[in-house]
Amino acid sequence: MDQPADPRIPPPPVPAVEVCYRHPTEQTRVHCARCGRPICPSCMVPAPVGHQCPECVAEARKEFQQGPGRRVAVRGITATKVLLAAIVGMFVVELVTAGPRTFGQGATGQNLLDLGALYPPAIAIGGQYWRLFTAMFLHAGLFHVLFNAWALWIFGTVIERDLGTPRFLLIYFVTGFVASATSYAFGPLTMVGVGASGAIFGVFGAFVVYNYRRRHLAMAAQNLRFAMTLILINALLAFAWGAIDWRAHLGGLVAGVVAGLAAEGFGNRSQRTLVAVLGFAGLIAVGVALVAWRTAEIRSLVGV
Repeated sequence: MDQPADPRIPPPPVPAVEVCYRHPTEQTRVHCARCGRPICPSCMVPAPVGHQCPECVAEARKEFQQGPGRRVAVRGITATKVLLAAIVGMFVVELVTAGPRTFGQGATGQNLLDLGALYPPAIAIGGQYWRLFTAMFLHAGLFHVLFNAWALWIFGTVIERDLGTPRFLLIYFVTGFVASATSYAFGPLTMVGVGASGAIFGVFGAFVVYNYRRRHLAMAAQNLRFAMTLILINALLAFAWGAIDWRAHLGGLVAGVVAGLAAEGFGNRSQRTLVAVLGFAGLIAVGVALVAWRTAEIRSLVGV
């Protein structure tokens, strides 16, 4: 015999109906077993457990074709290779203009200034804002340029391959600008800053986000462990070696995390585009605000 419902007990909530991330007009309660996004029957691909969306299936096939631990060959001209050539080319210019001592000890401060190093008074008083970008192609010695070139090749190759050249270049230059702006805003007034490490930390931050979103995959989990090890090593080096511009590194890393999230976005295609535009525009706005604030502060100090 059925018992009457207790009026004191609220009825169960009506299950929410979502829409497919690829077909916004199709309602569904099924989610991709890998990424968790809602998918409609047209997008369901049978999997060993549940169903997967077409994008996750394509990604799994690509990872299978690459094989465990196998590095994908990068052929032809890529943006990563062009950036590497520019960095090495500018180091050769440093060698020619500053003399052989540059090879091991690095160029003199004046030589780096002449070539476009980041120098707060020149930016704030002289209006040379281009130094926020040119400093990314200069380096203080052989070890500096070799380490940055290695890091750019490792992480730049992966991000350019997985996210595409336009998004890779956007990540590189936007996060590099934010890193330079952070160094300019919070660094010493007489600092002479050079190095691509701010932009490379931005690419590295995007690399961390890309793998974190795929942490259920063995390769991505391994990449995350590798990334955490590098972050720890760089933190120790920053404390042990005072010449490292940790402000640019930190600014680039944080900007890279945001850029990595913005580059892939969330939701359907139009939503992802909106997230990307807002994310990168927000980063640029933060960089501009930091530069404007520091410029006003320096000008007030010297009475300009």
